[in-house]
Amino acid sequence: MCHDDSSRPPAPPRSEPVTDHHGLTLKSADGTDFSAFYATSADPRVGVVILPDVRGLHPFYGALAERFAQAGLSAVAIDYFARTAGITESGWRPEDFDWETHIKDASPNQVNAETQAAMSYLRAQHGQQLPIITVGFCFGGGQAWRQSSSDLDLSAVVGFYGKPDTVGRAAKHSKKHTIMFIAGADFTPVEDQLALAEQMRLGGAEVETVVYDGAPHSFFDRAFDEWSDVCADVWKRILTLTDRIAVENTPN
Repeated sequence: MCHDDSSRPPAPPRSEPVTDHHGLTLKSADGTDFSAFYATSADPRVGVVILPDVRGLHPFYGALAERFAQAGLSAVAIDYFARTAGITESGWRPEDFDWETHIKDASPNQVNAETQAAMSYLRAQHGQQLPIITVGFCFGGGQAWRQSSSDLDLSAVVGFYGKPDTVGRAAKHSKKHTIMFIAGADFTPVEDQLALAEQMRLGGAEVETVVYDGAPHSFFDRAFDEWSDVCADVWKRILTLTDRIAVENTPN
């Protein structure tokens, strides 16, 4: 997994009051109830759906939703595994969650269905015209890149430490703006991720690749002091993207 229960995301470069944050249960298109965590600022102009790593919804991603709210956005972090593992009382997957048993059931269609439910929730709270991006990590990073080719009404997709085979043949149908944050010392070769970016560009997507030389898998953690400059650059790039999307979607 990318992050354990002690991990927390680094702070964004700007801070607004978080006006609401809480766990919730959403319903997917097939009727599956699943856990999620919501956080928002007072007047967000862009929404974020957070796609966790292989362990599903755990405290790092709830904290990340709050970080996005501090940056002036609204965010929902989702869980993938309710169909086979049910819902926990707390909403969080425990640190010893047997994700290997359940990950095979988190199909692209199911991930998209949970993403759509989170998007619908954000728009119910903040207006149907709210532009939304997905931001994913590890398993979720690859899923976010794959969603560049999906029919989801997303303004952009952002992925950390994703695996190219998660995208697969969908790469040639990519069309949404994509950011790939690549850890230079990840177990997935950098050249494989850059090759995926080229395939996605051939499909028609605008793809921004950012390689952080020497950075490990799961570098986006405030405990990793040696990567604080990298984390600051990540926040700068994400917020530049969401600020641009906000302007592009402001009525004249």
